[in-house]
Amino acid sequence: MSYTEEEVMEYIEEEDVKFIRLAFRDAFGVQKNISVMPSEIHKAFENGIPINARGVVGFEDSDEAVLYLKPDPTTTAVLPWRPDTGRVIRMFCDICHADGRPAETDTRYILKQAVEKAEKLGIEFKFGSEMEFYLFKKDDQGRVTREPYDNAGYMDIAPLDRGENIRREICLTIEEMGLTPERSHHERGPGQNEIDFHFGKPLKAADQVTTFKMVVSTIADRNGLYADFSPLPLMDMPGNGYHINIYARDKEGNDVAKSAAAGIIEKISDITLFLNPSEQSYARFGKGTAPDKAKWSSTGESDLILISDDHGMTGVELRSPDASSNPYIVYALLIHAGLYGIENKLSLPDEMDEEVVMLPQTRRSAVSFASKSDFVREILPEALTSKYLQGQQ
Repeated sequence: MSYTEEEVMEYIEEEDVKFIRLAFRDAFGVQKNISVMPSEIHKAFENGIPINARGVVGFEDSDEAVLYLKPDPTTTAVLPWRPDTGRVIRMFCDICHADGRPAETDTRYILKQAVEKAEKLGIEFKFGSEMEFYLFKKDDQGRVTREPYDNAGYMDIAPLDRGENIRREICLTIEEMGLTPERSHHERGPGQNEIDFHFGKPLKAADQVTTFKMVVSTIADRNGLYADFSPLPLMDMPGNGYHINIYARDKEGNDVAKSAAAGIIEKISDITLFLNPSEQSYARFGKGTAPDKAKWSSTGESDLILISDDHGMTGVELRSPDASSNPYIVYALLIHAGLYGIENKLSLPDEMDEEVVMLPQTRRSAVSFASKSDFVREILPEALTSKYLQGQQ
């Protein structure tokens, strides 16, 4: 449900809300939050809630030590695992200066800028996500082990698939928070699971991914387990992908997704560092169904992009990203790359073309491409790009 500011104020009063979590992200998409009491919510909407920005990755070099969180009322959601009495709600926030100017390294703002550019050009993008994660057991002291929760395989069922009830609880919890999961199943690896989402507008889709990771981690922990989204949790098993479904059409309703896909293929080397920011990301490439070449297919499951006909619209599934990425940056870069393809009327290369470019095979290689890219430089502020060039802290 999408609330207005006034409706949020009424809900807080009528539904015994005691805490409001104001959520935001660092440069790498790690969710942070500060909790405020209901008496502070009007102040939050009007002027924002101050935070020590220089303590957050990506904002260390801010000209101002104090930045402000401005909650977006349309993202209001109840945290279902908290008590019904004394409820807790969460809102995503934009990060601003004291005078209301957006902080340039706020990745939610960077995505908003990309959407605005697309709208000015008459192009609408939508994104859907397919995210994989492993469930690992904890020992008697609550420490995470490398022992998978089960030994089931692809789309197995109970009793082999022990994650069935966990996935159901995750999906029901997400639904209570106003999101719409599409499918869930056991993946190829032992203890590996996948939950997919319908496509949505870019900002909502990125908020959805952030919410999803929080819910999965919380539900797993409440069941004595650990959810691992990292690219390659077990070296000899399939890695975790974050497959992104992309739809694009112009203001006349024409399908322009293939041109967008051609733009993404052309810019993929420049943006891979942001789609795959960790060292471990590159160990996943070429293993199992993870791609290692910048090619597309209408049938294969291990190519960079899968092109399909989805009820009369072209579906573009990008298969290289992993969940160590920041969805706000990822979607922003994909929009810009897609617009590059659309504006230049690019066509996809031949499907079976063997003269294809390899994806960067190491993080060092991806850093080299990103650091030399005028395309990246025009989209991301230097203060943000430098964090990725240095690596996660």
